[in-house]
Amino acid sequence: MAWIEKLNSRILWGVPMVVLMLGTGLFLTVQTRGRLLRSFPTVFRCTLGTLFQKKTPKKPGAITPFQALCTALAGTVGTGNIVGVALAIATGGPGAVFWLWISAALGMVIKYSEVTLSIAYRNQSKSGELVGGPMHYIQQGLGWKWPAMLFSLFGAIAAFGIGAMVQSNSMAESLEASFSTPGWAAGTVAAVLSGLVVIGGIQRIAGVASVFVPFMAVFYLAGAAVVLIRNASAIPAAFSMILSHAFTGTAATGGFLGASARHACRMGLSRGVFTHEAGMGSAPIAHACADTDHPARQGLWGAVEVFIDSILLCTVTALVILTSGLWCREPLQDSTLSQAAFGQAIPGGEYIVTLGLTFFAFATIISWYYYGEKCTQYLFPGKESVRKAYRFLYIALVFVGSITEARAVWSLADLFNGLMALPNLLAVIVLSPVVCRLTRDFFATASQ
Repeated sequence: MAWIEKLNSRILWGVPMVVLMLGTGLFLTVQTRGRLLRSFPTVFRCTLGTLFQKKTPKKPGAITPFQALCTALAGTVGTGNIVGVALAIATGGPGAVFWLWISAALGMVIKYSEVTLSIAYRNQSKSGELVGGPMHYIQQGLGWKWPAMLFSLFGAIAAFGIGAMVQSNSMAESLEASFSTPGWAAGTVAAVLSGLVVIGGIQRIAGVASVFVPFMAVFYLAGAAVVLIRNASAIPAAFSMILSHAFTGTAATGGFLGASARHACRMGLSRGVFTHEAGMGSAPIAHACADTDHPARQGLWGAVEVFIDSILLCTVTALVILTSGLWCREPLQDSTLSQAAFGQAIPGGEYIVTLGLTFFAFATIISWYYYGEKCTQYLFPGKESVRKAYRFLYIALVFVGSITEARAVWSLADLFNGLMALPNLLAVIVLSPVVCRLTRDFFATASQ
């Protein structure tokens, strides 16, 4: 674990990854002439503006663009929005939130590019299911077989960490703190319920996600809104801390150890990527199943996904924590910091975090199973026995995560998240001319 943590801090989530992530986002922004960020009204009109238009997928094995968004959001809106933000602030100070915003802004362009490429290079399996993602555009777009296989290998393993173990671990800790629920009991229930969902494939996963995601987002945001209304006078100071501490660091006060500006940057960027997953190549696997008329149109849904996840939900969590003042007075981390902040403003507010975290974690578990399964199927095409073995192991690790030490789970998740990102980001950079061409083609008519 010491070796893994050193690799994470110095390379995979150190300066090299920061430069690669920021550099890729900036490069794509310049290549597309900032079209995505300049055309926000068009982005929302072509995505959220169509929510009330009833659509039925025309292609066999497809799901609607909204179901694809919810499935991808189920994978990104998880413990990162509660635990990840709390961890970033507890160890990196308020300035980490600023770097999380930077990660999100550039992540929107990266996610847009990933999803656009996943639609452009997707295939239809023998069973009629639409399949796509980084492994497909790496092989078909670039002719790189081994990098595609490496991405699939890292993705299949990463699903065990970020999808199964991290989520059940955070869920179990939160339920134990609030209701004294034994970790093994929470893990057993989570394993059984997720098994019942994932056995139905993408159609059932998308159906559950399209109900779960809107409900849990509204539930959590409503609770956070009540807290922020009660702490309204402290919101301007919270924003001031975020901006000032991003470049100066934070001095040690109370139970807070203090953080340098460099550490705030690293924590904000790594936690940002963990929650919105732009650059990792996971969400494009879900978006590839969408029934859409143009690759770039679904790419816009990918950008909106990052906006909802990191700009909206993570900012709300950060403001709740910072306006409470507990981040610098109490030696709290992870979900306990978020629970204490909610509980301070609302009697029983800690239960909002517990229930929100439980819903978020469960949705992430089922979504990441699909990512891991598609990566496994790419590695072992036509091997039904391998897919069944993967499903059994994944569900078993949901239980294992609930009784495992948290530090080890998070370190392993960071390791394979970083390894996934490397071949994917390289492919997105090389295939950027395809993204630019599709962007010009789509916005030539969409902006009219």
